[in-house]
Amino acid sequence: MSIIREQAVKQANVIQIAQQMMIAARTAPKAKGKDSLEMMVVSGDDLQQLAEILHRMGDENQTPFYHRDADNLLESEALFVIGTRINPLGLNEICQLCGFENCAAKEEFPNTPCVFNVADLNIALGSALSLAADFKVDNRVMFSLGKAVIRANIFESAVKIAFGIPLSVSSKNPFFDRPLQNK
Repeated sequence: MSIIREQAVKQANVIQIAQQMMIAARTAPKAKGKDSLEMMVVSGDDLQQLAEILHRMGDENQTPFYHRDADNLLESEALFVIGTRINPLGLNEICQLCGFENCAAKEEFPNTPCVFNVADLNIALGSALSLAADFKVDNRVMFSLGKAVIRANIFESAVKIAFGIPLSVSSKNPFFDRPLQNK
């Protein structure tokens, strides 16, 4: 007889679901078929390192919810991270959704996002979250964790906008009823 206990497989299963979230996000529709996304799964000791970065950011900015989000990260089995580079699609005068006359004018302000990069990020994020929901994995979208990953400089490219989605399997969703802490 073989016995498999939950604790022995929980983290591995959550990591596998996070990897499947990457596939769901990658295959989501992209404007003009151009992809500016980068994704990763973070687990193990790297979660602790990101939590420490986020705590430092909370201290620097006097932002209590950064501390709460860092503590939430430590209650997770894995972190799914998705971000986008800022790469205008070259639609120029027919677009102007960024508020500029054309892509060249927007590029004078390189940190101003192209709306299509952001839209693609959000559509991919929705696809990934849908998959997590299908597997009943507790999660929450956190821009703070995306900022911590950007600060940690672990993206392979110049990602400017990112979100982190901590993933947890427990009897109570740790990302619900989250009190602010004063640290």
